[in-house]
Amino acid sequence: MKTNVVLLLLVLGTDHTPLMAQSAGPFTAAGNMTNPRYGHTATLLPNGKVLITGGRVNNDPSVEGDASAELYDPLVASFTSTGSMNRARAGHTATLLANGKVLVTGGSDASAELYDPASGTFRFTGSMISPHNLHSATLLRDGKVLIAGGGDGAELYDPSTGAFTATGGMHHPWLDAESGPLLPDGTVLIGTEVYHPFTGTFTDTGHVSYDYEYTSTLLMDGRAFIAGGGDSDPGACYFTTELYDPVAASFVAAQKMTLCRFSHTATLLPSGTVLVAGGASYDPGYQANLASVEIYDFSTSAFGWIGNMIAGRQGHTATLLPNGRVLITGGVGDPAYSILASAEIYTPPQLVTAPELLSLSGNGTGQGAIQHASTYQITSADNPAVAGEALAIYCIGLRDGSVIPPLVSIGGQMAEILWFGNTPGFVGLDQINVRVPIGVAPGPSVPVRLNYLNRPSNEVTIGVR
Repeated sequence: MKTNVVLLLLVLGTDHTPLMAQSAGPFTAAGNMTNPRYGHTATLLPNGKVLITGGRVNNDPSVEGDASAELYDPLVASFTSTGSMNRARAGHTATLLANGKVLVTGGSDASAELYDPASGTFRFTGSMISPHNLHSATLLRDGKVLIAGGGDGAELYDPSTGAFTATGGMHHPWLDAESGPLLPDGTVLIGTEVYHPFTGTFTDTGHVSYDYEYTSTLLMDGRAFIAGGGDSDPGACYFTTELYDPVAASFVAAQKMTLCRFSHTATLLPSGTVLVAGGASYDPGYQANLASVEIYDFSTSAFGWIGNMIAGRQGHTATLLPNGRVLITGGVGDPAYSILASAEIYTPPQLVTAPELLSLSGNGTGQGAIQHASTYQITSADNPAVAGEALAIYCIGLRDGSVIPPLVSIGGQMAEILWFGNTPGFVGLDQINVRVPIGVAPGPSVPVRLNYLNRPSNEVTIGVR
């Protein structure tokens, strides 16, 4: 109990401001990228910057993509070049790993590479078994990455070995599956089938298959929200949305969007709503490249129109930033389907910052406010944890009532989540119980970080022996 009182004092004595009033918006210009980009990626890094890679930089059909990369820094609101990839890519994926590096896969071939934020460089890692394009890449709870769709079968990347291995047997392997949300039970929804990591198999739900350029977004209540898309016949796109319930393993129709859309983005906001932005549409009276934006509120199952972006876009990216705003970059716009270099920021009515791990210093660095679950003593260099032990991690910023588990890494390895939620008896304090991964390198200052709603937290340390 004494240690819990110390933790309460930490919460009361530290300047935590997870909720702030809107300061501008809703859409403001964010300058231009160093290159126009379409079919690129945008990945939030642990240092708060956004890594933007590849994509098409012109309309030359003979050019498969671009190798350049750049960083957006929210603190100074500017784009700067970083090291280039070893392959030109478009329609590829970029996935933040538990060790802080970014895995880039496919697009032009079966190659894969890693971006190291510390050096700003890319290096090749093992090659995929087969090429993938317009596929999904999902970080699993064991730290491996599932590559699925857009190619011949599915495969797993293991960061500990740098190798890809075949897994399961997809029922629709050539489906364009640009989004593959990790569900609360650890399974992954890929189109209309579900991947089960514990058995390495896919289950086909039997639902009518989606065609292309739809979005699939995990909601706070654990369901997946599928919106829009198109089919192979010219002039056809969908108003429809659906909800996938992983408990019932079934799809149900949801409220229709105000416009049919494909090649749009759908971003889960910390408020629990989904920002649906841009895309292409064949609705009469609307341009093919939409500027319109609407919000889906799953608590009321309704859409609300919130206005327009500065530019109409399709094939753009939307990245939730640490400060709660959303960075929107590139895509195809008008006139004449030009590829855009412009970027803009969406500012929601309230800004919810990324979760913060508590530290004994009170400034979010150094020794973490992390306890041995069996004794409630601080896990320090003098009282270290051991592999397989259960720990209690304290933080702020998880959403009340959400069933989405945070991802926690210890020493660059994924930790098993045992429980998470509000700390009993302490209002505003969140707790995550985890198990120390087997094989973590020992030391007096082993790094600990969490990732929640695709936003990495600050880094604290613990002792491990």
